Amino acid sequence: MKKVLFLTGDFTEDYETMVPFQMLEMVGYTVHTVCPDKKKGDTIKTAIHDFEGDQTYSEKPGHNFTLNYSFSDIKVNDYDGLVIAGGRAPEYLRLNEKVIEITKHFFSTNKPVAAICHGIQILTAADVVKGRKLTAYPAVGPEVTLAGGIFQSIPVDGAYVDGNLVTSPAWPAHPSFIREFLKVMGTKIAI
Repeated sequence: MKKVLFLTGDFTEDYETMVPFQMLEMVGYTVHTVCPDKKKGDTIKTAIHDFEGDQTYSEKPGHNFTLNYSFSDIKVNDYDGLVIAGGRAPEYLRLNEKVIEITKHFFSTNKPVAAICHGIQILTAADVVKGRKLTAYPAVGPEVTLAGGIFQSIPVDGAYVDGNLVTSPAWPAHPSFIREFLKVMGTKIAI
């Protein structure tokens, strides 16, 4: 059974935590949802970001999401892949040294990584995007470029794959985002 580490935190985007978590469990993965300074059973607050014709997304209160694993118990070698949710959480999660170490581990061992929307801010802070092609929420594009990545402008419902890295601009991409991550993880679904 494949094991995935899922980084999230307070004011993460609701869909970008809830939906991938449920989809990955649906295919039989063990998914450990974690947040620094929180333990199994603690909750995080989420926010719903919507695209309603404004210059940027709108934000509404989301759900409380219960973490199913303690951040302090993570043993990175136990995981086959990493998923990083977007929303506002990455802007502060990237300040955590352990989050950066964990992220670097997945790249140095060439394990699959999936990051969506603002989750890419953790990748840029971890200095793992140099020379890589990836996408993100468009407002994060300049950060990708400054970190040495090659920003890919794709439709909001698309996913971009560069080796072991799968990225998407936002939650409308969930079908392609998770489909591509499953491929990188070596999982096949037959109908």
